[in-house]
Amino acid sequence: MFRSLPLALLLLFFSATSARAQQQDAQLWEQLNVVVPVAPRLHLTVEQIARISDRQGGLYTTEFGGLLGWQVAKGVEIGFGYRHVGFYNGNTAPDEERLRQQVVLTSGRFAGRLRLDERFNPRGSEIGFRIRPLLRYNLPLGPEQVALFVSHESFILPNSTSWGQRAGYERMRNILGVAFPIAKAVKADVGYLNQYRLARGGAQAQMDHALNIQVTVNLGALGVAGLHD
Repeated sequence: MFRSLPLALLLLFFSATSARAQQQDAQLWEQLNVVVPVAPRLHLTVEQIARISDRQGGLYTTEFGGLLGWQVAKGVEIGFGYRHVGFYNGNTAPDEERLRQQVVLTSGRFAGRLRLDERFNPRGSEIGFRIRPLLRYNLPLGPEQVALFVSHESFILPNSTSWGQRAGYERMRNILGVAFPIAKAVKADVGYLNQYRLARGGAQAQMDHALNIQVTVNLGALGVAGLHD
């Protein structure tokens, strides 16, 4: 079973890239994580995200926040976090506040995350919920902690809101890239990200092609699974 998972991930990845979207966009995604130990098995991750879009005229999203992670057992971590999300240029949505709860599981070359988001939007009082399962496979390429990785994440919206969220399967994100160390406590993931948004609620389907760069600075000895957002 586990031997077939990498093949399944690759099939998901290439099925997304071959899907026929009505509109496409070239993007650049950047993420910086700084992991700070708080106590044994407890750490705080401070996060910064910026996304640039050709179609939306430059910088269109920023995210700033933090996540408290607790390693409850070997290979099992639970987390709770907050983010402020800002929108710019062609992205005319109002800024959002988001809460997150998640469980991260790691086993050998596999890592998985199940995340629940709560979105708070100033245009309405309802909370928009999102369920985001993610699965990643890492293939070591040598003794220097260099690895090829592939990941898939789905976005499932269980409820609709008056401010614009619509229930259903909304999008998928697939990444193919390389993870490698920059320094003793600094690791980078660089790869191609394909995001496919389904045609829903009268909106066109969209496929985003992004260069995805993530840098993680780990200031403690506690291992943290390298997963994208």
